[in-house]
Amino acid sequence: MSNMVHPLCASLSVIVPLAPGEGEWQPLLEQLAALPSGSEVIVVCADNVSRPPPPVWPAQLRYRACHSQPGRARQQNLGARMASGDWLWFVHADSRLRAETLPSLQDFIAQGNAGLGWFTLAFRRDGPRCTALNAVGANWRARWLGLPFGDQGLLLPRACFEALHGFDEQATYGEDHLLVWAARQAGLPLRHISAVLETSARKYARHGWLRTTLRHWRLTAAQAWPAWRVMRGSRA
Repeated sequence: MSNMVHPLCASLSVIVPLAPGEGEWQPLLEQLAALPSGSEVIVVCADNVSRPPPPVWPAQLRYRACHSQPGRARQQNLGARMASGDWLWFVHADSRLRAETLPSLQDFIAQGNAGLGWFTLAFRRDGPRCTALNAVGANWRARWLGLPFGDQGLLLPRACFEALHGFDEQATYGEDHLLVWAARQAGLPLRHISAVLETSARKYARHGWLRTTLRHWRLTAAQAWPAWRVMRGSRA
């Protein structure tokens, strides 16, 4: 893969997949209104409900809403195909930005180095306090094991995403995890963006902290082991 993109003319497409009945997306859209001029936001809905932009939407930002069959991998791939930006930023609907998030993102893109960027994760205060431990674990895993997940806001050049053939639509879970493994196998650097991206802790509140945490560990381990073996075999 090429090591450089053209930072002076780089544009950004933000892709936000919405599950059926998703109600957390509007506050995120209001924050994304602060994106640099010329950026676009693509909302990919898994139902037939209309998703207009916020009442006050900047004229210099493009907003597009489209519909897809359910499945986050399928939705994000459709958004990527529709995107016109040089860079793709995949953001979950329940994510929230902090003051430093967009400036740090712009700095990362301006550096021009091809890589898969990810943010520091923090949980919002809409679930158990113990999710602070999950955030510590997620950030440790991303930094030291090279395994950032989708709620850390994966960012990469569109050319690199296309070279990786996008998200695996056959996967029943962990499409973000599989994209990261594919990037590592292809030699695409994983780069930390020094800013926080918040995510909701609602699933921990709904299903219980311990039960949800153990389930995530089990699913991640089940997917990571075969991927690690493939990577190890390719280096042998």
